[in-house]
Amino acid sequence: MLLTVGTLSIDWASFGDLKDAARAGDFGFVIRRARKIAGITQGQLATACGFSQAAISRLESHGVGAYNMDTLAKAATALGLPFELVGLANQQVDGTSPVERREFLAAVLVTAAQPVSAAAATTPEEESSQAAALRIATSSFRRLDSTVASSDLSEAVKSHLRLVQTVAGEMPDNPHRARMASVGSEVASFAAWLAWDMADHGSARRLYGSSIKAARRSGEVLLAAYQTGSLASFEAETGNPHESLRLVTQARHQLGRDLPPLASAWLSAIEAVAYATGGQQRACLRALKACEQNAALIPDSDPVAWPWIFAFDERKVAACRITCTARLGEPLYTRVGEPEIASALSNGHDKQRALLTLDVAAGYLAAQEVDKAFTLAKRALHEGMRLRSGRITERARVLRRAYSSARPPGIVRDFDDQLHAAYL
Repeated sequence: MLLTVGTLSIDWASFGDLKDAARAGDFGFVIRRARKIAGITQGQLATACGFSQAAISRLESHGVGAYNMDTLAKAATALGLPFELVGLANQQVDGTSPVERREFLAAVLVTAAQPVSAAAATTPEEESSQAAALRIATSSFRRLDSTVASSDLSEAVKSHLRLVQTVAGEMPDNPHRARMASVGSEVASFAAWLAWDMADHGSARRLYGSSIKAARRSGEVLLAAYQTGSLASFEAETGNPHESLRLVTQARHQLGRDLPPLASAWLSAIEAVAYATGGQQRACLRALKACEQNAALIPDSDPVAWPWIFAFDERKVAACRITCTARLGEPLYTRVGEPEIASALSNGHDKQRALLTLDVAAGYLAAQEVDKAFTLAKRALHEGMRLRSGRITERARVLRRAYSSARPPGIVRDFDDQLHAAYL
């Protein structure tokens, strides 16, 4: 059998032993079982991952215990497994120093710069390995996003996108091009996320549109719905609630009646933020309730339901509630308790945690707790400046505009100085 797992639709949820092994922490069994389900050899998987066959053998026989997360991520990506089946859904895979991250980024760039053989000389095995290798590179870039400035990643990801598009254009027939289109859709979506973080909304919207078109060409309904939802999230966050709600409706329509709980929870969260952005409190609360109800169903549902996002748990629900409270201009404690705040802020993604911290600050500001609000805002803005995130900086400016005083306290003046430095 050929290594085409990353481009085939395998219903991993139909294999209950995979879910049981994942819960037990025996991720080596998960990889071995998935490989056998796909009908490929250890050597073929090793080639797709850039490992030796011996390394795959050791991985599969490891048993319960600690695993190298990068190794698991590469193997799962090559097989098309959702990350939560190998224990990565709620963890940061990075864990490296800034120097190591720069070296890793350089290595990914060197790999992406290698020429790709023309389609006429490409065997099916090579085409499948190319798709798996390109997906691994995309996953590597995504893992860097938490702690690396988007401006440092953006050009590399754009080059990677061009490479994927070139490879897709060299494929010999429509089925091959369709499979490569799904790879390109994932890269374009990530490029859009980076543009959004740099506050380049025009490029973000264009790239999200490209990701949706590529997903449609791939024929993967689930991927097209996910990319549509991603654009809906962007529109909700950037002040276009009506367009966001239209896109959420479109994503739900694409998925039909069999909407997985994870997808339902995620789309309801986007819907809640859109309603809050538009000042529709009652509709926002209904969407939040739907989000909570669907999130509660996720643990007992199939883990493969929505493979492109991290697990949607109580922490995600709390974060959505905080963001909606900030958009509605309500005091934080109206909707959110201290335990939920602490849970939401435990997010290991530096950029997302900084954005959420600013939403928490907005809730404190609405409660007239000025010192607490701007103490948090200073911390978040510091992270935004460190990561050169235009999205975080702009969110900080929105917070500052919400406060007016003829004689602002020292903490606010300090924040003003810090915000001014962001221009420089």
